[in-house]
Amino acid sequence: MNVSPSKENILKKIRKALSHSTPLPFPQSEGNQTVFNPLDQEIEVEFAEHFTSLQGKFIYCINQQEFAFQLSSLLKKQNWQKIFCVEDKLIASVANQFSEKLIKEDLAGCDVSITGCEYLVARTGSIVMSAAQESGRTTSVYAPIHVCIAFTNQLVYDIKDALAATKNKYGDKLPSMITFATGPSRTADIEKTLVVGVHGPKEVYLFLVES
Repeated sequence: MNVSPSKENILKKIRKALSHSTPLPFPQSEGNQTVFNPLDQEIEVEFAEHFTSLQGKFIYCINQQEFAFQLSSLLKKQNWQKIFCVEDKLIASVANQFSEKLIKEDLAGCDVSITGCEYLVARTGSIVMSAAQESGRTTSVYAPIHVCIAFTNQLVYDIKDALAATKNKYGDKLPSMITFATGPSRTADIEKTLVVGVHGPKEVYLFLVES
């Protein structure tokens, strides 16, 4: 096969380049280090700042007693009539006060759903949930208001830390669904106007309990 002089010249340059390796101009850009700055404050504060900046409502509780008081106060103030919760242990401390309002069916008709979570991602203010939880896939999505109860030992810094912790927790039996909820549902698909609560809850409360 005849090779034109110009093509042969290009091939020679390629052979020469391959025979002499060139060092990477930015060796730190190969994924060896995170591109995000390390934490310069407590991880609880980092999460709270990001979560509230996304219209989330954050309540910190120093112990279980304060949590029971704060949750009870919220439920009374909002006067929700149908409180969906299948994770009984989460609200055991206030269940007697609201027993007539607690439901385990009719998710679509509830006023609020209460769930736990897998982890909290401080850098993005995200709540990590999975299908392995008692609440299942849909509880945090279908209800108009979502109340999540989490503990400080569930805080991680980055998304990769949450995924690694989930892998370590479940091993080869990973949940069929892992979701990252970052604030109330919102979209700007319609005429670029921001609308909250279209594809999920319009309000999200996060109780962070010291563990």
